[in-house]
Amino acid sequence: QVQLVESGGGLVQPGGSLRLSCAASGSIFGSIFSLYPMAWYRQAPGKQRELVAGIRSSGSKNYADFVKGRFTISRDIAKNTVDLQMDSLKPDDTAVYICNTRVQLKDYWGQGTQVTVSA
Repeated sequence: QVQLVESGGGLVQPGGSLRLSCAASGSIFGSIFSLYPMAWYRQAPGKQRELVAGIRSSGSKNYADFVKGRFTISRDIAKNTVDLQMDSLKPDDTAVYICNTRVQLKDYWGQGTQVTVSA
């Protein structure tokens, strides 16, 4: 079993920052956590879920164009967490942010954490 739990969401003004964290747990994890890709997605009302950022087992990262230069994804192997540092937030960033991993060709998702960017 794989469990992903997000935290760190909230209300922030435009131009502000938030740091999201995704804690991974389950029998599959431990010393092999770094072998699995992790990603952050987001979904706003009325829109499809979209990829925000990902980190592969190699450590390489990828970002959606709309967050490149503003968001940073990182992995803490010792803590089994993947974080998303979000800077220069815009109202369009408002969405539920969801953590994702793929284990043995199956996707696992967290419950999501709400990020609201508003004045």
